[in-house]
Amino acid sequence: MRRLVFALAIAIATVGVAGCGDDDNPTSPSGDITVFTVQLSALNEVPPVTNAETTARGTAVITVHKQSNTIDFAVSLNSFPTTTVLTAAHIHPGVAGVNGGVLIGTGLSSTNAPSMANGSATFTFSGVTASADNINQILANPQNFYFNVHSTLNGPGVMRGQLR
Repeated sequence: MRRLVFALAIAIATVGVAGCGDDDNPTSPSGDITVFTVQLSALNEVPPVTNAETTARGTAVITVHKQSNTIDFAVSLNSFPTTTVLTAAHIHPGVAGVNGGVLIGTGLSSTNAPSMANGSATFTFSGVTASADNINQILANPQNFYFNVHSTLNGPGVMRGQLR
C-alpha cells in the first residue's frame, strides 16, 4: 500500500512540474490591452435628445492598445430613423452629465458613415492613433471619459455612454 501511495505521489509531482512553465511569454500582451464596452443611449446626451432620434441605442467596444498607443472601435447602433446620417464619433473628457471637447476621434464622417438600413448600422475603425498621455489618462480614470456618436439631426451628439 505504501508503494502505491508513494508511486501516486511521484506521478502527481511529475505532472505538476511538467505543467510549470515560463510565464514571461514575449508575445503575450501582459496588460497591454484594455477593453471597454460602452452602452450608448440618446438619453445620456447632455442635454438628452428629445427629437426623432430619442430612441437611439447602441454599444461601442473600445479596445485600447497601450504599447502601440492605438485604439480600435467597433460600434453597433439601432433604433434610429432610417433617414439618420451619422457624422462623427469620439472619445471626450467628461464625467456623466458633463460635456467635454473631442479627445480622440474615430475617423467616422458623413462621407464614410454606414447607411441606417432598417434603423441599424455598425462601423469599425482599427489602429486609431492616440497620444501616450491621452491613453494613460483614460486607463487611469475611465469613468472621466465618454464616447458619443453624432448625426446631422443632433450635431452635438445623438447618443453617449461613459467608459467603465
